[in-house]
Amino acid sequence: MAVQASRVEAPVEQLVVSAYEVPTDEPESDGTFEWESTTIVVVEAGAAGAKGLGYTYAPAAAGKLVEEKLAEVVEGRDVFALVEVWEAVGAALRNVGRPGIGFCALSAIDCALWDLKARLLELPLVDLLGRAHDDVPIYGSGGFTSYSLQRLGEQLGGWAELGIPRVKMKVSRDPDSDPQRLDAARQAIGDGVELFVDSNGALGRKQALRWAERFAREWGVTWYEEPVSSADFEGLRLLRDRAPAGLEIAAGEYAYVPADFRNLVANGCVDCLQVDVTRCGGVTGLLQAAGLARAFGLDVSGHCAPALSAHPLAAVPNLRHLEWFHDHVRLESLLFDGMPEQEGGALRLDRTRAGNGLELKRADAEEYAL
Repeated sequence: MAVQASRVEAPVEQLVVSAYEVPTDEPESDGTFEWESTTIVVVEAGAAGAKGLGYTYAPAAAGKLVEEKLAEVVEGRDVFALVEVWEAVGAALRNVGRPGIGFCALSAIDCALWDLKARLLELPLVDLLGRAHDDVPIYGSGGFTSYSLQRLGEQLGGWAELGIPRVKMKVSRDPDSDPQRLDAARQAIGDGVELFVDSNGALGRKQALRWAERFAREWGVTWYEEPVSSADFEGLRLLRDRAPAGLEIAAGEYAYVPADFRNLVANGCVDCLQVDVTRCGGVTGLLQAAGLARAFGLDVSGHCAPALSAHPLAAVPNLRHLEWFHDHVRLESLLFDGMPEQEGGALRLDRTRAGNGLELKRADAEEYAL
């Protein structure tokens, strides 16, 4: 018997943008950058009495781009035609520039629309996408080069005590000081916890290769992130080909458009592909990148933004883990209700809440408003 389905439409009525700057709890730095605050741009999309929430970690100018250029492209379009909306916004960014701030703005919009769609259907986002996992493994991430040895040990050791089985620290700002820092980290976490390192593209190819050998031999490091610039495909491939067994090379956090991921994957640059839902085109872009990685036999690791990343990553079959980044965990806890809970080294999704489960704490957020 044929079943006639009724057509469901929900035009997007409005995009509302806000931006917040939250100071770090102390000055921070990595191999190539220093900062004392983090800016988040929040996009809320409304339709049929419901509201969806997305965001990106980018300058407030990303919010202006949404207001001045992209909102008019989105408003009036059907929230049940999200790929159509994604393509239309991408096309509108042609002369603005798609990689970088353009795709950050698109990412916030796309995440808000997927959240809105799930809330209209009264479903948790992971169930709408198609759940592949009930939880999302994480690794603790921080260990900034600006930290004292005591602070470094307390942070990484604290994650180990919480049952998080892998932690990451920043390296390569001052390579001469790294051995002492790595000794402190390994002592704090013990032998049973994996140690990851991240150079943030600070090193040259041969220098990075020498360090890769030391990291693996002396401290048992198993994950080396951006040893060279993520734009240096030949350098990443060199590291992947020649790094010691057991030491994986990772990159992808600065991949925005699909071609960025294709370049990393097709050129054999990484053992595990990183994807940032706030940069890569949102949920739609993340699923595309994850599918590309799977076609090449690679796992995916989520970069930062844990509260926003958890649901879409739980729909990725080839998921490795998600970065439990100190700054973003702190900021998201300040600004949002509905944060997924960390338990035993994984985020447990609250599937009793529709969408991504997040609600902006407006009164608390006002203190940080730009």
